Amino acid sequence: MEVICLETKAFYALVEEVVKRIQDNEQIQQDKWLSTEDAMDLLKVKSKTTLQKLRDEGKIRYSQPQKKIILYDRDSILAHLDRNAQNTF
Repeated sequence: MEVICLETKAFYALVEEVVKRIQDNEQIQQDKWLSTEDAMDLLKVKSKTTLQKLRDEGKIRYSQPQKKIILYDRDSILAHLDRNAQNTF
């Protein structure tokens, strides 16, 4: 059995790098386009009418590949949430 010794600073740098890579990999695996239900979950809204209002006002991007299928852009939803975030004092 081999034992590897690291200084505390090097150990924490290694842990941070591993966490960063896992987070980057997780973001890549997420779909760019969300279903109506997923978009509602991400926005924490319970009404499809609220989602339609955001869409109609141009606050979030969407795509309609077929007549009854509407997909929502994850990045535009996250940007909308960031625009409406309140800074703490």
